[in-house]
Amino acid sequence: MTLKLFVGAVGKFLLGAVLVGILIFLPAGSFYFFNGWLLMAVLFIPMFLAGIVMMIKNPGLLKKRLDAKEKEKEQQAVIKLSGVMFLLGFVIAGLGHRFHWFSLPRTAVIISAAVFLTAYILYAEVLRENAYLSRTVEVQEGQKVISNGLYGIVRHPMYSATLLLFLSMPLVLGSVFSFIIFLAYPFIIAKRIKNEEEILERELEGYREYKEKVKYRLIPFIW
Repeated sequence: MTLKLFVGAVGKFLLGAVLVGILIFLPAGSFYFFNGWLLMAVLFIPMFLAGIVMMIKNPGLLKKRLDAKEKEKEQQAVIKLSGVMFLLGFVIAGLGHRFHWFSLPRTAVIISAAVFLTAYILYAEVLRENAYLSRTVEVQEGQKVISNGLYGIVRHPMYSATLLLFLSMPLVLGSVFSFIIFLAYPFIIAKRIKNEEEILERELEGYREYKEKVKYRLIPFIW
């Protein structure tokens, strides 16, 4: 672990927390927004704990996860689309609180938070299984195909976890309108996966054989 990595990780964490807070609470016009604080808690507390674990046990993986500069043009478009989705989704949820639009009952919100945390556990397991995971689409030196564990069920379990994470976010915020916006995510991630698999087939030895072994990309028995 280096001081530069530590400072970079802490800086990005704080920046992310501040930005999400602004996007939620500024449109809400109030800090008295239980759903907003609940989302902040379930999102950033596990993220903070996971960051500490990676910083101690696997700083190399942490460094990869902090690097979000995509080289592929198609992947750059995916990042931009995702950014627009988050921006609109969070702002709409905040406005929904301010103007008393239809909000989900507290029980549904709590269940959604439990789903979110379960997805976080799946995400952590994917990170444990695959030390080559980075936030950018690339084939790293010495990278090998991972085919056991969750990778024996679907080819992209990290995206399966993020699908649950991102679709439960607007429900934690209690916003049906925000959830409708977040329904764009499955289509966005499908675009990313298709381009990523083209790269992996071309550059990662054994990936074609892995595709024959594990048929489903994202959701078992569906796609």
